Amino acid sequence: MASTAPQTTAQTLPTEWRDFFTLTKPRVMTLVIFTAICGVLAAPGSIHPVLGFTAILAIAMGAGGSAALNHWWEADIDAGMKRTMNRPLPGGRMRREDARDFGIFLSAVSVGLMGVAIGWLAAALLLGAVIYYAVIYTMWLKPRTPQNIVIGGGAGAFPPLIGWVAVTGEITAMPILLFAIIFFWTPPHFWALALFVKSDYAKVGIPMLPVVAGEKVTRRQIMIYTLLLAPIAVAPWAIGGTSWIYGSCAVVLSALFVVLAMPVFTRTRAEVDAMTPEKALFKFSIVYLFVLFAALVVDRVAAYQGWIA
Repeated sequence: MASTAPQTTAQTLPTEWRDFFTLTKPRVMTLVIFTAICGVLAAPGSIHPVLGFTAILAIAMGAGGSAALNHWWEADIDAGMKRTMNRPLPGGRMRREDARDFGIFLSAVSVGLMGVAIGWLAAALLLGAVIYYAVIYTMWLKPRTPQNIVIGGGAGAFPPLIGWVAVTGEITAMPILLFAIIFFWTPPHFWALALFVKSDYAKVGIPMLPVVAGEKVTRRQIMIYTLLLAPIAVAPWAIGGTSWIYGSCAVVLSALFVVLAMPVFTRTRAEVDAMTPEKALFKFSIVYLFVLFAALVVDRVAAYQGWIA
C-alpha cells in the first residue's frame, strides 16, 4: 500500500506554467466545464452573460484546485503507475508544497468568487464539491475501499447542479436528477477503464474493484449500474422537465450503453486480450455524457424559441 502521508520529492527540472496547468487535469476539466455550462443553459430563467461566465470560471477553478490537491496527495502513487508517472510531481518538475499551495489557492478563490458574484448557496455547493473530491474521495475513500468510485462519483456530479443553482438560486428535482445521472454514470465509466489498467492499480496498492473483488464482480457491477443509469437518464423527460427531444436522445443513448455493456458483462478475459469491448464501453461512456447533456441544452433552446410546445 502506498504511503498516505505526503513526502517531499526533489525538484530536478524547472517548473513552468504548463506543469501548473497539468495539475488542474485539463482533460477532466473539459467534462466539468461542459456539464456546468449545460446546467447554466438548461436552467429555467436567465443569468447575465458576465455572471454566467463568472459562475463557470469559479466551477472550473474549484475543479482545478481540487485536482491539484489530488496530485499533491497522490504523488507517490502516481510515480508507480505507468499512465501517471510523468506528471509534474513524480516527474520531479515541481515541489509537492507548490502543488498543495496552488490547489488551496485555486479552491479558496473559486468559492469566494462564486459567493460574492453569484450567491452563497452555489458557493456552498462548490465548497462541498472541492472537499468531496480532495478530501473524502482522494484522501479517505480511494486508498481504503473498492467502493471508492461509487461513493466518490458524487464529486464529479456537482458541476451541472451548481450551474443550475447559479441561475435559479434553488435546488429542485431537475438539478438533483442531473447530479444523479453523473453519479450513476461514473461506476460503469471508470470500472471499464479499471479493467484494462488493473495491473497499474494493483502495483500501487489502490483497492479498485477489479483488484480486490476480481473481474467477474466488476463486470457484474458495470452491468448493474448501467441498468440503473438508464431510467435515471430518462427521468427528466418522465417528470416533464424536458420534451421528447431530450427524452428520445436519452432512450437511444441509454439503450446503446446497455448494448455495449452486455459483452463486457458476459465475457472472460483471455490470456492475451486486447480488452476491445471494455475500451469501446469506456470511449462510448464519454460520448454518452457529452451528447446527453448537449441534448438537454438543445431541448431547452427549442422550448425557449417556441419550436416545441
